Amino acid sequence: MSGAGAPKVTVDGSGLRVVVIAASWHEQVMDGLLAGARRALRESGADWTEVRVPGSFELPVAASRAAAGGADAVVALGVVIRGGTPHFEYVCSAATTGLTDVSVRTGVPVGFGLLTCDDEAQALDRAGLEGSSEDKGAEAVEAAVATAVTLRDLTLAPVLH
Repeated sequence: MSGAGAPKVTVDGSGLRVVVIAASWHEQVMDGLLAGARRALRESGADWTEVRVPGSFELPVAASRAAAGGADAVVALGVVIRGGTPHFEYVCSAATTGLTDVSVRTGVPVGFGLLTCDDEAQALDRAGLEGSSEDKGAEAVEAAVATAVTLRDLTLAPVLH
């Protein structure tokens, strides 16, 4: 299981502005990812806004706009399920590379909640729904908020000589 050994990340995200960007494909899986993200955001104390985009391919451009608009962290949620064409590889690669680029280019952490699954059962098992073994929506929020807090603390840290 990919989630084995994952740490439970808990930080105080009070004062942070988080933008959650969610794709619209695979409604049941996305409902679970969003529910987990919302729960983790409430627990963190961060303020957040949600926006929807058509699919996972559109996540990077929306993340870029959110980062440029003053978000302290962005959470990208989506799901791509393998089919019989190379479309899966193209979308997964473009979305992953694009989200990484946004984070590195802007210095705004992007929580990676993009599920790349071989079938719907794998996606449902990671969606944080009742009976799921993982909650990738919550994990993406926890990672983004913890990183934003770390970056804020690095900015405020005194220089040691």
